[in-house]
Amino acid sequence: MELSEHQAEDYHQRYLTAQDGLKLAYREYGDTLAPGVPLLCLSGLTRQAGDFHNLACRLAHHGAQHGGTFGHRVLALDYRGRGRSAYDENWRNYRPEVYLGDILDLAAAANLPRLVIVGTSLGGLLAMALALQRPTLLAGVILNDVGPEIAGGGFDRIAGYVGTPAPQDDWQAAISYLRHLFSPAYPGLGEEAWLDMARNTFRPGNDGRLHLDYDLNLAKALKASPPPPDLWPLFGALRNIPTLAIRGALSDLLSPATFDRMAAEKPDLERLTVPDRGQTPMLDEIECQEAIDAFLARL
Repeated sequence: MELSEHQAEDYHQRYLTAQDGLKLAYREYGDTLAPGVPLLCLSGLTRQAGDFHNLACRLAHHGAQHGGTFGHRVLALDYRGRGRSAYDENWRNYRPEVYLGDILDLAAAANLPRLVIVGTSLGGLLAMALALQRPTLLAGVILNDVGPEIAGGGFDRIAGYVGTPAPQDDWQAAISYLRHLFSPAYPGLGEEAWLDMARNTFRPGNDGRLHLDYDLNLAKALKASPPPPDLWPLFGALRNIPTLAIRGALSDLLSPATFDRMAAEKPDLERLTVPDRGQTPMLDEIECQEAIDAFLARL
């Protein structure tokens, strides 16, 4: 696995070559010798590493505010076909088994024998799969608005827009597009936060317009995927792994009933419901900051 990098303002933009030869990108924040437990951030289906920028900067440069632990090394991966990672010529490789291989490649290349995964949506499902496949890798897991049952309404909503081209003329148009799709999940969200979301959703194209920053062939992979299996055994693999589960109070993907069953199945599960957030909380909300800081300090 070949590594390369360049320096960005708040992080190192790094690259590695996966075992199948595809070039993958990830961000690294903080010091490799930081005293806090390292974190690996895994995004949602069409999202990218930039979604975790505020969280990563805070944890890398300021650290947790409980228990005297300051400073964490934080990595955030662009899955293949997203962000700065290369697009896969074979869209059938856009599937969880391949993502898991890429994650393990990254952990090996970055010398991370033990870490905490922050998993948003798809990233949380991958964290659960890693708990089954490589439990010794995980010092802890933070699940962001995902559980072992996916509410039908939320899945249908996501499937309805994945892979649909949405070129925008400028950043203001991109913000308007995102507001149309996601404003029910983010009541009261400020203009700067909408702009951040737009910058992590679109990138400038050669035609002067803004285009979605992921391979639209993801839609083919999603449609070709078999019905999901029973995911409760994956969640059960977290039984001995400290876990914080976060749910947006307005989420249409993680239902209150599933959230409650998760607590029943894992009595030591730490839980947080974030008001005025749907699918998914941004993790820079004050409630999330406090819960994540306290969770990491206990590790």
